Order: sequence, then structure tokens, then C-alpha cells
Amino acid sequence: MNALHGTTSSAVVTRLHDVTRSTEKSGAVNGRGCVRGAGRQVKTSSYMTLVEKESAEAAFTAYVQERRASLYATAYHLTGDRFEAEDLLQSALFSTYRAWDRISDKAAVGGYLRRTMTNLHISAWRRRKLNEYPTEELPETAGDTDAMRGTELRAVLWQALSRLPETQRTMLVLRYYEGRTDPEIADILDISVGTVKSSIWRSLRRLREDQVLSFGRDEEESFGELVA
Repeated sequence: MNALHGTTSSAVVTRLHDVTRSTEKSGAVNGRGCVRGAGRQVKTSSYMTLVEKESAEAAFTAYVQERRASLYATAYHLTGDRFEAEDLLQSALFSTYRAWDRISDKAAVGGYLRRTMTNLHISAWRRRKLNEYPTEELPETAGDTDAMRGTELRAVLWQALSRLPETQRTMLVLRYYEGRTDPEIADILDISVGTVKSSIWRSLRRLREDQVLSFGRDEEESFGELVA
């Protein structure tokens, strides 16, 4: 996993540079008829922008290096696939980097990133849903509950989660994996707190009714322990 997301920040910066060069080239072609002196103004503006970009790149890279493990984990638990998680994270980071200078409170970057990942993921899921058919396939029988521990138990849990509606699954990930409160989840998904509470309640009820996850304990406590 380190090899996968170790180059995330540099890939995002390179991608933005490519977009910027393409935009500047287009602007140069379209601006051939500009008045005298405009070229010198552009050079001065470009120099200042370069200084600002270098500062932004340094701050952005430092942020990604510090938080990339937790950000990747969020992306992975949203997608369930390490390659899709990497694509999702890079897309979210690209969007965040483009808005970096507009985010005055850098403490809010984490929320912005996760909101972006969630929105991108839900949008992608909705597009895929148009070309997919629902499946009734169930996970393999896990056997006695006493033997279901650690990684195997978590694997069964994520199989059960995959059968939940996407928005419900996302809410559970935000609540129990990210430790988000109901108001925070509501803000991230742009829905009401009441909707969050009712949706999570329905999600936990469905998990409780899943025979594979029937442990005879409170379903919310069980889920919280599994994702800890």
C-alpha cells in the first residue's frame, strides 16, 4: 500500500502542472493580439504565481505525507478496492490542491477532502448503477462465531456492508471508521441530521438481520468493535 500511495502528492502536482501548461499555452495562442506591455505584465504575474505555487506545493505535499495513510484508508473503505481507492484519493487530492489557496483554515482540509471523496464515490457509484444488475450472492458461510475473529470477521463484515445501499454504507464508514458525529456526517453528505440518524438505524437493523453477523450482541456495539 505504501508503494501505491507513496507518490500520490507528486502525481497530483504533476497532473495540475499539465493542466496549467495546457491552459497557459491556449491563453498564449489566443492572446497574440494583445496590446504592448501586456507581455511584461504576464511575466511578472507568472513569477509571483510561481512563488506562490512552490509554497502551496510544499504545504500540500507535507499535508499528504502526514495524512495519506488515514486518507487512503477512508478511500479504501468507501470503495473496497485498493486501485479504485487510489484513483478516488488522487481525484479528491487534485480537487483539494486546486482549491488549496482558497481554504483559509487548513484545519478544515481533512473535512473538505473526505467530503470530496464521498461525493466523488457516490457519483461514480450512481453512474455504475446504470450499467449493473443487483446480485443476491451471499458470502461463504463463516462457521461458528467463536472461530470468527480478527481479519476473517472483518472480511465478513465488509461483505455484509457491500449489500447495503451505498449511502448507508458511506454513513457507517464515516460514523464508525472515521469517528464522525451525526452533525458532521450530515454536513459532509449535505443532508439533515434526522436523515443520518434514521439511515444509520436502518443500516444497523439490516446488519442485525444478516444471519452471518448475528452474534447475539447489540449490533451497534459489535460494529464499533469491528472497525476499531
